[in-house]
Formats: sequence, C-alpha cells, structure tokens
Amino acid sequence: MSTQLDPLSLSADFLYTVKTEGDPDWLRSRLASIDRSQLERALSTRERKLSFWLNCYNAYTQVLLEETDDREPIEGGVLDRWRFFARDRIPVGGVWLSLNDIEHGLLRRSKLPWGLGYLPRPFPSSFERRFRLPACEPRVHFALATGGDHSPPIAVYSPTDVDEELDIAIEWALEETVQYDAEANVATVPDLFRRYRGDFGGKRGVIRFLRQYDAVPADATPTLEYDRGGRSSAVDLSVADPS
Repeated sequence: MSTQLDPLSLSADFLYTVKTEGDPDWLRSRLASIDRSQLERALSTRERKLSFWLNCYNAYTQVLLEETDDREPIEGGVLDRWRFFARDRIPVGGVWLSLNDIEHGLLRRSKLPWGLGYLPRPFPSSFERRFRLPACEPRVHFALATGGDHSPPIAVYSPTDVDEELDIAIEWALEETVQYDAEANVATVPDLFRRYRGDFGGKRGVIRFLRQYDAVPADATPTLEYDRGGRSSAVDLSVADPS
C-alpha cells in the first residue's frame, strides 16, 4: 500500500500496517504532527471525515490493546473499559484525543455515550467542532473495532466507497446478531440499538433500519428485545418514542 503524506492516505496506511503487523510508528508520528490546515483541506467532505476517523479509531484500538499486553481493558470491569476508551492517548494534528473523542465527538457529532443517544456532548473543543461529521452517523456503531468477538469485516475504509463499505459491515453484523421470531413478531437485537436509540431516530427509526437491511420483513413492526450479552433482555413493546 502506498505511503503518501496526505491525511487520508496516512490513516489508511496506518490501519493497513497495524492489520498486517507492520511497524506503524512513523505513520503515528506523521498523523500526530500533521498541519491542521492540511487536515481541514483533506477532510473537506462528509465521506472523507468518515473514512479518516473510522480508520484512525480502528487502528488505534488495536495498537492500544497490544500496548496493554492483555485484554483486561475489554474483558475487565466497567472502570477498566472506561479508562481504556476515555484516556487521551491518540495524537492527531497536535491534539490529544481519546477513543471516546473520536467515536462520540467526531463520528456521532458531539453526543454523550449515555442518554440513549439524545443528549449532546457539552462544551465540544474547537478541534471537535472543526473536524466532526456534519450529522451523527448511526452506521458507525457497526464499523468500529471494540476488541470484541464481532469485529467489522472491512479492513480499511476509503473516502470514495465508505458508504457502500458501511452497508457491507452492517449487513454482516445484523446477520450475525439479529434474530427475528416471525410467529411471535419479536426481534432480538444488539443492545447498542437501545443505548444509542436516538442516533437511529427512536424505536421507529430502529425498526426502519432493520427493515432497510432485511433483518426483519419489510412489513413487520416487531417488539424489540435487546441482547445484553447473556443478561436479562429489556423488552420494548411500544412504538411510541420521544423522537
């Protein structure tokens, strides 16, 4: 893969190098010191911002996991996970970011990680306001590597094909994680649909999303059960929603 010096190529090469177990240190240094004016010119469209931040997030997730020498941050308790995702260990354009900053600030356009996807992230930095997506993109929930078992199938996202690549990741993820009981008209879905309900436009939006990707029939309005990894599922019976 080429190693040009523009930000989009750097982010793609960084992730590719990490995935192929190469040495990414010089790419990390380039991303850390890149001029913000150059970054702004490179991230001039929604698609460019989307692919750049997805690649940075997925590369750094793997790098940071490897630097811990174990999987404790992912498989440990709530505090371990919070420290892993919230610590500022990602330098881009002279600013230190966390994985949370990229996911919730830049890709979800300044939303809190709690509040069911309805609460804005208060006091976003000038960097965040300058380089975040123009609108929250709910599909990123299926594209971000979190160290779990269901890693996204796309290795590197490209600015020209990022929307099609996201659709592939979503179709794969929903096929793996959604179960629809036609007789009971119940869809068991990942808990992220509950935790980030507002990103999808409320419960009605979640159902539209499931229909769009053929996870439920086009004419179905199912009850939603949220899979919490073996814990008791929350049941969502009503289509009434504050959104």
